[in-house]
Amino acid sequence: MSTALASNWRDRFTAYYYLCRFDKPIGTELVFWPMMWALWIANQGMPAWQILIPMILGTIFMRAAGCAINDFADRKVDGAVERTKTRPLATGVIRAREAVYVFLVLVFASACMLLFLPIETFYWSFGALALAFIYPFMKRYTHLPQVFLGAAFSWSIPMAYTAVGQTPDLTCWLLYFGNLAWTVAYDTQYAITDREYDLKIGVKSTAILFGHRDIQIIGLLQSLSLVLIGLALYIENLLIPVGMIALFIVAADFVYQWSKTKDKNPQQCFWAFRHNRWVGMIIFAGIVFQLVTKPL
Repeated sequence: MSTALASNWRDRFTAYYYLCRFDKPIGTELVFWPMMWALWIANQGMPAWQILIPMILGTIFMRAAGCAINDFADRKVDGAVERTKTRPLATGVIRAREAVYVFLVLVFASACMLLFLPIETFYWSFGALALAFIYPFMKRYTHLPQVFLGAAFSWSIPMAYTAVGQTPDLTCWLLYFGNLAWTVAYDTQYAITDREYDLKIGVKSTAILFGHRDIQIIGLLQSLSLVLIGLALYIENLLIPVGMIALFIVAADFVYQWSKTKDKNPQQCFWAFRHNRWVGMIIFAGIVFQLVTKPL
């Protein structure tokens, strides 16, 4: 292979790397932790490695696939937004059809992980695929694309239940809608960062829909998420005492986020969005410690 050709391929794979946001793992973390909550609760402890590893890899692949199809959908508007103008499709480093190919390859890689899981998980995966595909286009038609993102990010929760041989139950759906509310909250923080540009180019979001009450509604959504997740933990006898301590820490963190974003500064809102990586981790730690200390 010639030096020029090798250099071209290195540049191409670097562009794919950025297309999939492997340089920004925050999105993967925000999908990863709720999936882990569900796995540990449904299994009442750590699941087998042959279940855990495919679920983790599937989560990584599908999040990357979602990024690829998102940039395909936004390829004509990302160049007009300060934060996204250097993305590979916006700059023309890679072409639109390449993003579609990357999406398909990653979906195939994720589908391969399903070979190691129960057939019920395979059936549920169609919901994940549909949501991952349609979410990026929703911002053209509705002010609620964050709800679709929340539905997509939360879909790993019922899939986790089926992966360990459980049927999604009330606890599962409380976790699902609790996570959905939390996702809408932090993605609205994210959307505030781009609101000025979105208004100019005609892209819709909850940040625009909520208007001057955005920070208050984010707080309500965060509170709702804590109530729903708390109810799920209560049903499973995982709330007292460690689960409750974890939720109190998260509540304090939400208050801290409010103190940083109450002036609606876009940079502080983006900081708060990224800070949510700790929320999922804290809740997971509470679940694990509560399970370890739970009486037999």
